[in-house]
Amino acid sequence: MATAIIWLVLGVLVLFSIGYLTYSRYLAQFVELDDSRETPAHKYEDGQEYVPAKKPVLLGHHYSSIAGGAPIVGPITAGVIWGWIPALLWIAIGNPLLGATHDFIALSSSLRHEGKSIGYIIGEYVGERGKNMLLWFAFLTIILVVGVFAFVVGVVFEAYPSAATASILYIALAVVFGVYLYQLNLPFGPGTVVFVIGVFASVFVGQAYPLELTAETWVPIILVYAFIASVLPVWTLLQPRDYLSSFLLYAGVGGALLAVIVGTVGGWLGIGAITPAEPLTVNISGYNGFMGVTGQPLFPLLFITIACGTISGFHSLVSSGTTSKQLNRESDARVIGYGGMLGEGLLATLALSTVALVGFTKAGGGVGQALPNFAEGGGIMLTSFGIDPGFGGPFMALVMVSFLLTSTDTALRLGRYMFEEIVGTPETQVQSVASNRYFNAFVQCGIAYALVASGTWSDLWPLFGGANQLLAALALLTATVWLANWNKSKQLISTGVPMALMTFVTILGLLYLALYQNVWQKFVKGGDMALGSALSAGVQTVIALVLIALALSLVRIGYENITSARSEPGGTPVTDGGESDD
Repeated sequence: MATAIIWLVLGVLVLFSIGYLTYSRYLAQFVELDDSRETPAHKYEDGQEYVPAKKPVLLGHHYSSIAGGAPIVGPITAGVIWGWIPALLWIAIGNPLLGATHDFIALSSSLRHEGKSIGYIIGEYVGERGKNMLLWFAFLTIILVVGVFAFVVGVVFEAYPSAATASILYIALAVVFGVYLYQLNLPFGPGTVVFVIGVFASVFVGQAYPLELTAETWVPIILVYAFIASVLPVWTLLQPRDYLSSFLLYAGVGGALLAVIVGTVGGWLGIGAITPAEPLTVNISGYNGFMGVTGQPLFPLLFITIACGTISGFHSLVSSGTTSKQLNRESDARVIGYGGMLGEGLLATLALSTVALVGFTKAGGGVGQALPNFAEGGGIMLTSFGIDPGFGGPFMALVMVSFLLTSTDTALRLGRYMFEEIVGTPETQVQSVASNRYFNAFVQCGIAYALVASGTWSDLWPLFGGANQLLAALALLTATVWLANWNKSKQLISTGVPMALMTFVTILGLLYLALYQNVWQKFVKGGDMALGSALSAGVQTVIALVLIALALSLVRIGYENITSARSEPGGTPVTDGGESDD
């Protein structure tokens, strides 16, 4: 008898609920969130980057930014290769213990350091060298993110032209909503109702007037859009767009998960009105063995194949980048930081459920194969509410695009922040140009386009996954260093254990990709290769090894600082808003 998908969904919901009600409450007390303390958004309010935002608005921005294409592609790929059971366990257990903790702590530590990035924070304790190493690591990862996500958006727009039209319309609506809120100061509630209706209406307009272009044509257009969006003040587009699109995302992810529960119960009870078009059951194998169907080892590759959805270093850049500069009250950090990551875990669960429902078994993975499963499976789920799959499929594609667009231009904005921190206060003409936000964003777009235009985007995906996970380990290292220097009574297990685990697993994964898949399989056993393929494999190998070297150096520096901080007899001056342990 086939397993009902409802058991996958309910199992994850139960574990996530326990995590939020218990562990996140403990973490909030652990970092001493206090609403009487002024947040950086209020302290440094400038109308450009530091702008206090209402909790629902900021949750919408944060959730839209962290949930890109990775929590969809990763779980689908892992489910096909190794089976749905190991993929589900990594999401259900790893998310509340590792990923949500990572996001929440990154946000909290930034709050106590003027809304600065994790690079600035670790520099406060280990010095300029450590700061620059982490910032360069993050900056290189950001460029990978921009390039990969721009290409994925192009693929989605080519596959679903109606989603392209709808996306353009809701971006225009967001600009008008920003003027409505921040320039005209009109009522928030009525405005929300009117503009949210407009966003959903854009779906119907997209169906009527699809914009058909190829992915190759869309990529430069997306990068131009991301450039403009990343240099505008956050109130003009970022805040209103992410808030409005969050309703689309909640409806898509929440609606599909609810449809699984309603449709399954309807099928069991024989209620025709809420019975889906097809039984909502698992149609792929639960476990395909340690080497999977592609001959790749489950350990360590499962843990870098599913990055976003369980734990992602990119989230630490969002948490300590745009989110911490807009947080209205410290207590908002719990639902936005910890709760937002649980929301992404639900998206990953939904993605895994769609491929399990559709029964897709081709193991190549990748964006081109993942997309149809997510949209097709989601469309089938929505038939539980009587929605025609001909509309439900494109609607789910639009949901995915909403995640991707926000992640792309937010990543570009974060890259600006990274480089501005690397340069510091400009002292020369060259430094002034390099830290200029227009020049900086333009350079990032140019490099990202070159990576995608080289035609090696599919090879970049696993490298992006490894770099992303290793960045998560470094963000956890930063949090551990902060806690160790804050107060000797603070336990370091909540951040230190996940940091050690992710460092070990991710370095093994990158070594496998660099030395086995590239050096051994392609150069030693592969024989003659085209110049482009050889160059690509060589560059990827070098990048992977450089990332590993940077990470190991930072871990050594961080460990020495922690050991020193814990061995000092006296208290330590703090920059976290807490009290010295004297």
